[in-house]
Amino acid sequence: MTTVFYGALITPVSLREYRALPHALLAVSRDTGDIVWVEDEVDPSDLQDVLARHGLGASDVDLIELKLGEFLLPGFIDTHIHAPQVPNIGSGQQYELLDWLAHVTFPMEARFADSDFARRTYTSVIKRTIDYGSTTCCYYGTLHLEGTKALADVIHAYGQRAFVGKCNMDRNSPDYYVEPSADASVAATRALIAYIRSLPLPAGCADPLVRPILTPRFAISCTHELLGKLGKLSAEDAGLHIQTHISENAGEIAFTRELFPPDSLPAPPTPLPARSGANGTAGRGAGTYAGVYDAFGLLRRNTVLAHAVHLEEEEVEIIKARGAGISHCPTSNFNLRSGCARVGMLLDRGIKVSLGTDVSGGFSPSILAAVQHASMCSKVIAMQAGHPAPSGTCFADQQLPIATLLYLATLGGAEVCDMGARVGSLAPGKAFDALVVSVRSEAGNPATWGVDMDLELGVRDGGKSKEVELENFLERFLFCGDDRNIRRVYVQGRFIGGKEFRG
Repeated sequence: MTTVFYGALITPVSLREYRALPHALLAVSRDTGDIVWVEDEVDPSDLQDVLARHGLGASDVDLIELKLGEFLLPGFIDTHIHAPQVPNIGSGQQYELLDWLAHVTFPMEARFADSDFARRTYTSVIKRTIDYGSTTCCYYGTLHLEGTKALADVIHAYGQRAFVGKCNMDRNSPDYYVEPSADASVAATRALIAYIRSLPLPAGCADPLVRPILTPRFAISCTHELLGKLGKLSAEDAGLHIQTHISENAGEIAFTRELFPPDSLPAPPTPLPARSGANGTAGRGAGTYAGVYDAFGLLRRNTVLAHAVHLEEEEVEIIKARGAGISHCPTSNFNLRSGCARVGMLLDRGIKVSLGTDVSGGFSPSILAAVQHASMCSKVIAMQAGHPAPSGTCFADQQLPIATLLYLATLGGAEVCDMGARVGSLAPGKAFDALVVSVRSEAGNPATWGVDMDLELGVRDGGKSKEVELENFLERFLFCGDDRNIRRVYVQGRFIGGKEFRG
């Protein structure tokens, strides 16, 4: 049996382009959950002939026909979210980062020492992220091994795709919430990695949906000894992803510099490529936040760096050279008064960028909120620049277009997670991680003007092409949508959430 979707489909192609197909036909294998084929334009009168050409008769197909105002979209990829902080959403608005951690975050995270509390909390948390359309998430757990195992268990049971990490933090944390030593931190990390990798594969899947990720919380919370041991652990396992924070807040950066003076750092395990015209690479990046991580071998193609608000030029060069990616967290960056990340500049420099909700510094678990705030952040930067974009740039000092925002929320996230070949767009051979979106009135979101109202009131513009109309639907969803507009959520071909889910 093959599941076939017939109707509108939107999928990213590049930072500047996406495809809007009003009458697409997409087939998903029930056995593997992968997309088998896509037909771009199929007239209703040709539907049965096209299916027959693919060797499918009526009894071979579960046909799902989408209504006007509904469309398929790749699932969102949230590259930075703290699962144990979801109960704190909306709290501590008066603080900046370091005070917010001390007064709001650490007291809540400490409660996850109780693994039963952790399991009950995470059961609600993961359901929320799925229903908001996040088919893949990079989750930070707490420093607790058993509590983070519970997080992995809950995600595995729901069928979401995810990276799960136990925070490494052996200093500059409260006495009630800190690891006793670097050795204890690494031992618990190794135990979590082994546990997650032992989870059974979902039926039909060749690869796991839930994977471990190395998670030094941030440089401030880790001793030199701990970062060194984590660097050795990562060197043993090139496929192990890494996530951490970088250059989020001015006070955090100053404290990092104080803790890691250049003469205290080892040389990076792999020398950086020499700059054009430069003599050698000695000391390159020393004294910078990125230089700290690089010194311990923690920057590479599968490293996810959250925030990157105040990067120096040398740090941009290091991140680019190592192939690491950025999780842009604009909701949190606004909320905690951290600043506006220069995403356009990063894109022009060829650095991979994605979106993160950063709950609960960010006050919404929805990537849609991150899309909206990423747009506003880019407009703030454009207004502050006060001049036309520099010659030869595509994105710097300009507002981000719709195609770019869609890319950051989907395929950009896949690339930052080093999974671009498997997820992030709707193409043959990729996993069917997808959303069925509705901008119809029956979705029940009063902020979204339903296309059916256009028909009822006679204001639908018949002069528009179907493609342009579909592009308008996408824009309505990105800027006015919420979980009510997400009717179905699929991961690896399996229906796991959304407003129509009754499992």
